[in-house]
Amino acid sequence: MNERLLIVEDEEGIARILQLELEHEGYTVGRAEDGRIGLEMAQSGEWDLVLLDVMLPELNGIEVLRRLRSAGNPIPVVLLTARDTVPDKVSGFETGANDYITKPFAMEELLARVRNLLRIFQQTSKEAEGSDILRAADLAIELRTRKVFRKELVIELTPREFDLLVYLAENKNREKTREEILSDVWGYDFIGETNLVDVYIRYLRQKIDRGFRYKLIHTIRGVGYMLKEPDA
Repeated sequence: MNERLLIVEDEEGIARILQLELEHEGYTVGRAEDGRIGLEMAQSGEWDLVLLDVMLPELNGIEVLRRLRSAGNPIPVVLLTARDTVPDKVSGFETGANDYITKPFAMEELLARVRNLLRIFQQTSKEAEGSDILRAADLAIELRTRKVFRKELVIELTPREFDLLVYLAENKNREKTREEILSDVWGYDFIGETNLVDVYIRYLRQKIDRGFRYKLIHTIRGVGYMLKEPDA
């Protein structure tokens, strides 16, 4: 294991514990104590994932994330925050977060989130090396550039929306339960939070299906969802 993780956290105790635990797992770890330094380090291209606290001096975590995404930086970001309501989580994801964990958190949960997120990005990178475009009907997903098109329309997606769409497209014409989607896309058992899937399916439908005669994303009553091609 040679993945490099950046911790942007101003609470010395939390940052130090995170560093020790992650280094114990075999990761190379760097640290920043405020948002401005964290942004500079994250932009350096030396890191595989960022653990980003929301409440930071200089620049808060949401602003750091916004600037990263505005610059086109796709680095995986896990937000660390004390706010755990669904609207708060959705707001973080809308800004461009790949995952979200609330304080206080179990270290085992955080490590599971990190492993899963790294796995997703490594898998996407490998797929992009072999086939740059994933297709489903008139939908095209460029894995390397993380761009999405339906016919000639360019569709802007957040990182989480993109990961969910890729998952559905990779499993096109197959029913997937909410629990399967949470486990495979979010990477952890979000007990009682399957409504996150419903929220993100709604977002995808608004962006992918709105204005098109044929709807790609289908609800399977009593089961979950499926991305279905017209001739399937």
